[in-house]
Amino acid sequence: MADGPGVLAAAAGADDAGHPRRPTRADLAAARGRTIPDLIAPGLRVLFAGINPSLYSAATGYHFARPGNRFWPALHQSGFTPRQLRPAEQWLLPGSGLGITNVVARATARADELSAAELRSGGADLLALAARLDVGWLAVLGVTAYRAAFGQPGAAVGPQELRPGGTRVWVLPNPSGLNAHWTMPRLAVAFRELRETAGADRRAAARPGG
Repeated sequence: MADGPGVLAAAAGADDAGHPRRPTRADLAAARGRTIPDLIAPGLRVLFAGINPSLYSAATGYHFARPGNRFWPALHQSGFTPRQLRPAEQWLLPGSGLGITNVVARATARADELSAAELRSGGADLLALAARLDVGWLAVLGVTAYRAAFGQPGAAVGPQELRPGGTRVWVLPNPSGLNAHWTMPRLAVAFRELRETAGADRRAAARPGG
């Protein structure tokens, strides 16, 4: 299980503007193997699943906190949030029907430090979590990790055939700044396609007889 929010938030904390304080080299070293609490609730519209926490995120206690990660800009530019949230404001997401978790819980310096067995085990746990929470869409952030975790070598960005319980699955590009093939405009479009699909599903379900 993930460490408690208070434990992680105290690791590096946030400044007065809500930005995570930059961890020291010692903070980053101590964060290896640490976990971050999930942001989850029953009935989420979309549950975003990163590959695993970076050392920077684990040191601060906030998801996608590393400078250069484009998750928060993509979330806003695609219309999921009315403004760009800071990592320290992640607690606002569940109230909007959005959540964050990871395929693998433990923090590493690089995603390629994860073993194939870890990814497969994490994938199984993630599907079970999404089904238990009755999530509308499970969005996995990273096609390479999705292929490994779910045994889908031919998977591409977009909707998938997997349906854990009533949950549908969508693969999004990895928002890491290192994923230069996906520019910020392209990333925002990919996120927007999911938002529009999830919104259409929600409207259809609200219709009489839907």
